[in-house]
Amino acid sequence: MKLTLHGYFRSGTSYRTRIALNLKGLDYQYCPVNLLKDEQKQSLFTTLNPQGLVPALEVDGSVLIQSPAIIEWLDERFPQPPLLPTNAEQRARVRALAAVIGCDIHPINNKRILDYLRTQFSADQSTVNAWSGTWIDAGFKALEALLKDDHDRTTFCFGDAPTIADVYLIPQVDSARRFGVDLEPYPLIREIDEHCRQLDAFRNAAPMAQPDAPPA
Repeated sequence: MKLTLHGYFRSGTSYRTRIALNLKGLDYQYCPVNLLKDEQKQSLFTTLNPQGLVPALEVDGSVLIQSPAIIEWLDERFPQPPLLPTNAEQRARVRALAAVIGCDIHPINNKRILDYLRTQFSADQSTVNAWSGTWIDAGFKALEALLKDDHDRTTFCFGDAPTIADVYLIPQVDSARRFGVDLEPYPLIREIDEHCRQLDAFRNAAPMAQPDAPPA
């Protein structure tokens, strides 16, 4: 099976997809799409994904889009190691943790939304940071409370192994730092982040470890 991931080094959705691929131990070709040059809007990419958003995963000629669908496909197609618990209620809990990020934080802080604030409302960087920080803080407060309420949790978001919740969380922590969000009020999130970043699957998926990242 040939896998080709089209993504951008700093894209949170591309980042989470790279983590999932790495956790599954899969080899894939990485094809950079430069969002700063609007390559995602060019026909070379929109033939893969008419929505013009990264990531897109080519699988033997077929194309999968939308990181939640890609990640769940990976978990179904390559079930070991699992990214979701076996118990239905536990799966719902893990999916909810991921959805706090994937549905409620990330979409209103991604590049096209922030570009719209800049071009249509003349938002400067401090305003963009304040906008992003508002919604990251709101989501992180909820996540921190949910994590604290789970007394069976160890060093990950759920249980003693990475799940899709961790796959979503770590890129969002990166984004929080980029927008200057104070993470001091979130000790459990910081603890999970520190632990995950010690694992090769997360470390090798990090933005600055990608071939399209700018020189340090």
